[in-house]
Amino acid sequence: MSKISIRFFGDREVRAVWDDDNSKWWFSVLDIVGVLRNEDNYEKNRNYWKYLKAKLRKNGSQLGSATTQFKFTAPDGKKRLANVLDSDGITELARNFPAIKASRFIEWFTYSDDTIDGKSKSKAYALFDSSLFNEIEVGTVKGLQQIHGYLFGGLYDFAGQIRTLNIAKGGFQFAMAQYLTESLRTVELMSEGSFDEIIDKYIEMNVAHPFMEGNGRSTRIWLDLILKKNLKLCVDWSQVGKKEYLDAMVRSASDSAAIKSLLKPALTDKINDREMFMKGVDYSYYYEQDGDIIGGEAG
Repeated sequence: MSKISIRFFGDREVRAVWDDDNSKWWFSVLDIVGVLRNEDNYEKNRNYWKYLKAKLRKNGSQLGSATTQFKFTAPDGKKRLANVLDSDGITELARNFPAIKASRFIEWFTYSDDTIDGKSKSKAYALFDSSLFNEIEVGTVKGLQQIHGYLFGGLYDFAGQIRTLNIAKGGFQFAMAQYLTESLRTVELMSEGSFDEIIDKYIEMNVAHPFMEGNGRSTRIWLDLILKKNLKLCVDWSQVGKKEYLDAMVRSASDSAAIKSLLKPALTDKINDREMFMKGVDYSYYYEQDGDIIGGEAG
């Protein structure tokens, strides 16, 4: 078990860990309990799970005897063993909660990975271990096309292809298609010698928005590769709030201060850490939920 994933039900985290031996995901029971009870308090969710587990055991349910455990980080920062269930177990657990809330959760849990986003996210996870990862051209338009093509190949017929149509979002017009080639050439030649220069380059690539969909998810990986190559750093995206990020990116076209102030404290030297990359993917896709604006996608 080495790959940790974070999925979001609304704005709540649901952590999962991949089991290589059994080729399946295991999900944190306490995270699910928190979602279904709409409760953030760790101790309250833990106590409720103890109560529910005893009740289920008394009623003869196998869920009450769940023994599979994996270490997750607790609120105090320490890693502790916690109960986990597989997909069937989580679905069964949800059925022990009020029908309306449980049915909405079960629908999300069962079908979320069948969407383009779900399939693309799985491909993004796989990128870390692919031979392509170390062959991507860093900081170039071709490199960004390589990332986009990998994430969305087989999902969009335009995967990796520069758009030929104009796009706009929320009243913001991205680079006009007729000038896009020239705009991208200009962005590609921008300096990468400092944090400020790299973020300026990232902002300009976001303004260019070279693809019809999938710009934000591709460009954040592109940004991390530039930071990794030039500064031996990357962004710990789990430290960057969704609303704050999107708001800062909306403002970035005219004022880069907000996004720089937001990303700089989130920098980490864990550039080769698998879990850091996986968390980055989770948060990157989370930013794109519930509609897209300039800070996210066009899409």
